[in-house]
Amino acid sequence: MSYVRTIATFAAFIVASISPGLAGESNTMEMARHMVGDIEIEAPFSRATLPNQPVAGGFMVLTNTGTQADTLVGGEVEFAARVEVHEMAMQDDVMKMRRLEDGLEIPAGESVVLAPGGYHVMFMELETPLVEGDTVEVTLEFDRAGSVVVPFKVMAKNAKGGHANKMN
Repeated sequence: MSYVRTIATFAAFIVASISPGLAGESNTMEMARHMVGDIEIEAPFSRATLPNQPVAGGFMVLTNTGTQADTLVGGEVEFAARVEVHEMAMQDDVMKMRRLEDGLEIPAGESVVLAPGGYHVMFMELETPLVEGDTVEVTLEFDRAGSVVVPFKVMAKNAKGGHANKMN
């Protein structure tokens, strides 16, 4: 009887040790989805920053499930002075970043990937560093769908995010 109890205790210990990891895996970046109006926001994340770094990027996949285009026009955060929508693109063999003054259109029935090296939101004039493992709240604002608060996971400085498989 004591042998069975020892095995049961050991099994319970193993399950308790593994289950936090399993819970984390079932709640991965690819599973993080939020809706506002017809816009689905998937796999939102940012990258960790260095102390005194003035900016950070926000990345995600935006899918418009509706029949009319919508536009990501900006947002708000408590950890930075402002949020802007940006694009990085090659221009004359030079990678350039520019603010999208009119926002980023999300065509009806399509997805747009915001990823390092492409479209992204910029958190300007950071008031505090973003720390790997933390989660920060970002209010995203869409022209038609309105505003929504979305938790962004802060990942490693070189993270590609849970949406990397959707980039091609």
